[in-house]
Amino acid sequence: MNKEAKEQYMDTLREKYFKGTKKEKGEILDEYCRNTKQERKYAIKKFNYKVKLKKKEDRKKRACFYGGVVIAVLVEIWKIFDYPCGQRLEEILNTETENLRKWGEIVCSNEVANKLKKMRSATIDRRLNHEKEVLRLKEKYRKKSSFLLSTIPIKTSAEFDRNMVGNEQVDFVESCGASASGEYINNLSICDISSSWWEGEAIMGKGQQRALAGLDNCRKRTPFTWHEFHPDNGTNLLNFAVCAYAEKEGLKFSRSRPYHKNDNCFIEQKNSTHVRQVIGYLRYDTEEELDCLNNLYQNELRLYKNFFQPVIKLESKERTGGHIKRKYGRAKTPYRRLIESNQISKEEREKLTAIYQSLNPAELKRMIDKKLDNLYKIYQKKKGQENINLTNTLNPSLVSFFHVAQEAVSVS
Repeated sequence: MNKEAKEQYMDTLREKYFKGTKKEKGEILDEYCRNTKQERKYAIKKFNYKVKLKKKEDRKKRACFYGGVVIAVLVEIWKIFDYPCGQRLEEILNTETENLRKWGEIVCSNEVANKLKKMRSATIDRRLNHEKEVLRLKEKYRKKSSFLLSTIPIKTSAEFDRNMVGNEQVDFVESCGASASGEYINNLSICDISSSWWEGEAIMGKGQQRALAGLDNCRKRTPFTWHEFHPDNGTNLLNFAVCAYAEKEGLKFSRSRPYHKNDNCFIEQKNSTHVRQVIGYLRYDTEEELDCLNNLYQNELRLYKNFFQPVIKLESKERTGGHIKRKYGRAKTPYRRLIESNQISKEEREKLTAIYQSLNPAELKRMIDKKLDNLYKIYQKKKGQENINLTNTLNPSLVSFFHVAQEAVSVS
């Protein structure tokens, strides 16, 4: 029953209440209080409308026993003892108030000290509510940063020398499927800005040492010397272990701006063409799948992509009003760009040429498809779907999309 309904109900009973005897008035009051759940004395005053009721804001407020001075000293002691709860702080106030005064840590009168000793745990918690809320807000809006981040310079894609071989962009591609819970495979992807040479490595989980080992393996496989590597703000590579590795090996170490994917635009494009379009979006989380992916990345896939997949690079971009005119260079494979760059040694150039002349792109493609089929069979066996064979009829990325859709439906 809302306030208006109670008022209307009382108006209907008021005339009967005034004309009734003492016994009848008692019965009316009993009925009214039973239906409206109001106090009897309050109802009597309301029935006698000539008596003016005091409004809530007109009532005399009770004097505050623990004033602002007491609360200020209480907060100071609370901070000294590392923000304890009310029950612990009650004991501390009884035993340590005088010691703190003696050491000059707090300055207060005897009256304030006596009030502090009288405070009980529930009162302490109530009086500290505001300070606790202030601390929560400070933590919420505190800038999440560290000393390490302040030492690693931020670079955008425009600041790199795009003609110098050895500047690498690094990123991780997760193979978590429809759920990011638990441990799963992360695909390390590395792209050279000048030549577009690509390397990949599969790593189980997001451990810093595993990521560092994968980074070092990719560096050893590249046919040129690294000068700088540039990850995003993921903790896989943005840590003291990788920072120490860069310092030891004499490598420059920079990072992207948070939430600016274009700072890592070259590797983001490779993530799509060299990882997602090849292995898809399924969840890979077993050692057997890890070995299969590394066998693919370290052999046929890197050779096929680097020696036989041409890359078209943007040479210039001009804005005229609202129109942007882009000029692209000739399509060349990363192998051709390295050979023509004159930034690798003669021995390395001869070695790359020998590898190129020994490769059969058709055979590489067949081996890649065979290993991908084996990877999907391992995945199907893990899921108990041995009888489902979609890889013979569909593109691998479509098979991956089909399975991820099934996982998403099952999760929801």
